[in-house]
Amino acid sequence: MCQLCTQLTEVEFIAADLPAKWMWRVNHDFHEVKLFLATQIMDEARHLEVFRKRALANGGGLLQASPGSEALLRAIIEAPNYTVASSLMHILAEGFVLTLFRNGEFLAPTEVEKKIFRLCMQDEARHVAYGVKHLKYFLARHPERQEEIHEILAVGEETIFALGTEPQNLEPRLILAGGGVDRMQEGMMRMAFLHQKQVREYLHRLKVAGLDRTERCRIPLEFPQ
Repeated sequence: MCQLCTQLTEVEFIAADLPAKWMWRVNHDFHEVKLFLATQIMDEARHLEVFRKRALANGGGLLQASPGSEALLRAIIEAPNYTVASSLMHILAEGFVLTLFRNGEFLAPTEVEKKIFRLCMQDEARHVAYGVKHLKYFLARHPERQEEIHEILAVGEETIFALGTEPQNLEPRLILAGGGVDRMQEGMMRMAFLHQKQVREYLHRLKVAGLDRTERCRIPLEFPQ
């Protein structure tokens, strides 16, 4: 659990930094967007605080950083424009995290973690919904920019798939999902189910936004064994 919380802490830092990076550039005529992004920064601040405190709570502490996480988060924070950044973060990265939180019951060894996942899920759902609406609005007015979004999502998909197969990311989830080191094979079956849900829900959200990546997605539907 400490290793999982370490990775989630990394993710939530960038999830707060990204809207803060762009918010001041939004014209004040779009004050509703600025206000929403301000609430997202506060949401992510709570998330990184609770995951960091959970990692420290039992003496395990923050553990290994993830090269895969760093690559994905760097792509998000260094994105050349806001829509690219939003697509990578709100729809791809936070979409995968949202599915994880929704199905986090089998990763949560105690009621404390179950409550953490449930409360974070409520916030994450708002962020993902905003990202889908933003991309839909953008593509309706700039259909010629579809290929640009396709290209950046292809990069993000390859990165998030590589992240999912890193030992420091995968093994803790298999142990938690199975209920112990000696039950990792059972955990593998549960994680395969979660992986398929993550990919299918991600592709569905893109379709709602007006972007079909069913035939172009770089993430295999089958969980790697």
